[in-house]
Amino acid sequence: MPITFAESAVQDLEDILSYYADQAMPQVGSRLVAEIIADIELLSSQPRMGRMVPEFEQDFLLELIRPPFRIVYRVDRDQVRIVRVWRSERLLKLPQND
Repeated sequence: MPITFAESAVQDLEDILSYYADQAMPQVGSRLVAEIIADIELLSSQPRMGRMVPEFEQDFLLELIRPPFRIVYRVDRDQVRIVRVWRSERLLKLPQND
């Protein structure tokens, strides 16, 4: 199943890289983003491997936990769409136009 990214998810990944670069630890940001991408790639063959997002309780909106991040995605009939990649402690708010 193909995987696509909402602009919000791409920005989240860029923000992770930027944050760790600002902390003088760019290798940590690169490692975390690589691990997140590896988890996302698994979704192409196992789209339902995540759990339902508790804030919404919708069966099409799932998340993977990659501490300290949540990878939030939706499963549509013909694709997996990555919606957000956020710190685990943040409550989820979906983007309006993605």
